[in-house]
Amino acid sequence: MARLMDIVVDCASAPALARWWVRVLDDHRIAPYGPGDPDPDEDPTVLVLPGPGGGPRIWFTQVPEPKTVKNRVHLDLNAEDPVAELARLTGLGARVLGETDGLTVLADPEGNEFCLDKDQASVTA
Repeated sequence: MARLMDIVVDCASAPALARWWVRVLDDHRIAPYGPGDPDPDEDPTVLVLPGPGGGPRIWFTQVPEPKTVKNRVHLDLNAEDPVAELARLTGLGARVLGETDGLTVLADPEGNEFCLDKDQASVTA
């Protein structure tokens, strides 16, 4: 039986996008760098680790081609206060793309889509 290990996000700037998502996912952090590792500001592959609650790791991997179409896979987020979280996300630089089926569809700074659940009940259920 397979189990989810990692989510990989192709991007133009792995360090910048990884730092942005760490600000969004406040229980995640960038994996520590050690001697002999690449410069964290120039690393083409940055690993983001989940917090104590667990979850998949997220890899941000630089690719030469730009994003041109809708994501085939995206992250869904929820929050205890979806209205406040939407304001926080847009304050961090997310763009609202639309509303659908109880979700707000947003884009990160590189245009990767993700959703915010507008229903607080799903957080406590």
